[in-house]
Amino acid sequence: MKYCLLIVSLFMATTLAAQEKPSQQWLDRKFSMFIHFGLYSVYGGVYEGKPVTRGYSEQIQSFAGIFSDWYGNTANEFNPIEWNPDSIVALARAAGMRSIVFTSKHHDGFCMYHSAHTDFNIVDATPYGRDLMKELADACERGGIGFAVYFSLIDWHFPQAYPISSHNADPLTPEHFAFNLKQVEEIMTNYGPLSEIWFDMGSLTPEQSKGLYELVNRLQPECMISGRLGNDYVDFSVMADNEYPDYQIGVPWQTAASMFDETWGYRSWQERGEVQLKVKEKIESLIKVISRGGNFLLNIGPRGDGAVVEFEREVLLEIGQWVKTNSEAIYGTRANPFHHAFAWGDITTKEDRLFAFVERMPASRKIDLSGFNGKVNGVTLLSSGDVLPYSQNKEQLQIDLSAVSTDKTIPVLEITFEDGYTLIPLSVVTNGILTPRNAVSLFGHSSLNYYAGYKSVIGYDWVFRSRKPSVSPQITFTENEKGREVELEIDGRKQSVTFQADASETVKLPENSLKWGNLYRKPGRGVFGNVEEEGMQEVDVNVAGSGWVAVDDFRYGEKQTEHMLPRASVVFLQEIESTNPQTVAVKIGSGNAVYILLNGEYITAHFSPDRIEQQEEIVLLPLKEGRNQLIIKYYNGFEEEFSHGITPLDEWTVHTRKLSPVTLERGDNHRVSIRSGDSPSNVSPLRLNNISVIFR
Repeated sequence: MKYCLLIVSLFMATTLAAQEKPSQQWLDRKFSMFIHFGLYSVYGGVYEGKPVTRGYSEQIQSFAGIFSDWYGNTANEFNPIEWNPDSIVALARAAGMRSIVFTSKHHDGFCMYHSAHTDFNIVDATPYGRDLMKELADACERGGIGFAVYFSLIDWHFPQAYPISSHNADPLTPEHFAFNLKQVEEIMTNYGPLSEIWFDMGSLTPEQSKGLYELVNRLQPECMISGRLGNDYVDFSVMADNEYPDYQIGVPWQTAASMFDETWGYRSWQERGEVQLKVKEKIESLIKVISRGGNFLLNIGPRGDGAVVEFEREVLLEIGQWVKTNSEAIYGTRANPFHHAFAWGDITTKEDRLFAFVERMPASRKIDLSGFNGKVNGVTLLSSGDVLPYSQNKEQLQIDLSAVSTDKTIPVLEITFEDGYTLIPLSVVTNGILTPRNAVSLFGHSSLNYYAGYKSVIGYDWVFRSRKPSVSPQITFTENEKGREVELEIDGRKQSVTFQADASETVKLPENSLKWGNLYRKPGRGVFGNVEEEGMQEVDVNVAGSGWVAVDDFRYGEKQTEHMLPRASVVFLQEIESTNPQTVAVKIGSGNAVYILLNGEYITAHFSPDRIEQQEEIVLLPLKEGRNQLIIKYYNGFEEEFSHGITPLDEWTVHTRKLSPVTLERGDNHRVSIRSGDSPSNVSPLRLNNISVIFR
């Protein structure tokens, strides 16, 4: 077999992270059930006879302003007699789901299990009087699927916790943290093997995140820990709610999706629409996730009596029929090896086979696939086994779908090869100079807390062309990178490299080659990782409603401080005119976090777990001739004010580290990769956006 997909397995670099996680079983699971069920389900999104339209319904206590004692008294009428754990497991299995993640405790603090540390739980406080979560865990074991728990890190009921706020990212008091430790310990001890624990919300200190991470690892070393624990203590990254990344992720990850974006908990007045439209929507969501190598977690929200909403049951059963038919293209597969979707749909891979999901049928009823070498020996429709006609030349494969119906489902094709296949690189570097701009970036998803989640570059991969039998690499870098340690791999041979200078030179900006133009700013939106200008080659600041305001009094080269609420942000757009293509340097001053784009392309993003109040870094900007747009999003994570600064540099220092000669494999194309050798976590940003690897 010619082709073997490389699985990137990166693990936490903490002292306790020697566990072999993730298991192959967890990676291969692909599709699981999330259940939001609790005291809030009794309300069904209604308070005092009126629909509560603001916020998620599982947070109705907060959004409806319900007094804590009134809300607590709801436990007296919580009696979910229609709940049947074996039926829930049977539904999950019928849907093709391989595990269940259950809300042990949501933000309201009500425990759906028998906690020894509070009587605000389903056994002691309700007429139901049974450990519902234990019964579900036992049913999962009987049904042969994984069991996992959601655990809210904030608690509106615990007396010594922060009170309800608008953002759910409150710190944990020492007393609340100790309470969480005790509850997590009892869950890890009394409910059998857990496939994962899904921490959520709060803004923990690094020490608190570490404490919970170590506790879970000690009690259940194979239990996967979600990235929402914060401070980059993570076994698997969790995207934002209902988020579907379009980039390649090099760590275990998951998207959690609600049946309706508006809520996770039961909402009696929810407009549900047509079953088939929802089925198609969620199948497409599943494809988006698994084709990028992730696991898909789809939620249901039972009624207060424990019954599953009929609409949600029908949707899951319909999805299950499609999953059963196309299971070979779902379970145990790997991400789309082409690193991009096609106009007609997406791809997964397994061994020497490709699986094509035709989500958008072309008018010609023919789809094209290119970017690989290998002789195809068959194309079949998974749902029927029918052999489909195709033609192949050196450039591409074309498949005729004239006989394939797309009326009710998304067809999936299996493409097999006589002797495997190899990918044609997206780009091949021919001049021997490897930079972040001509690399294929590998991303993680760093998260200090929910609002501080963002895609973080964790590695660079290149293919370069050379007919030399050996090369003498050298790495150039700036002051930012001095002392950093990396793992450099060339044609499968790894070496550890420390960025120590063998030589240095001063680079000077050519006179009259650059003009710093207009500067604009606007308030940032959403979480730190949301930068709506990403991917936009040119931003029109004059579009009505865009929010951009010209800045006339900006003091370049100075540290500037302004008042800003925590979790708020500001975005600057700096226009730069260059007389020719050239790389220039700018010093960026920032507070907790910064996200930088050039002409819509990602340069770097980072958020310090150490809560640094002020930092500076040199950023090299590869400018094009003419007008360029530098976008800088400054985010204030924790302080009441934050600092920022932009300093254009007329000169800067570039250091060079010369490495020993490396023998290359036979052939013209050679693979190079760089990964961090000193990052504390597998999702920590690489922050090597200024380097070059040069082969002479």
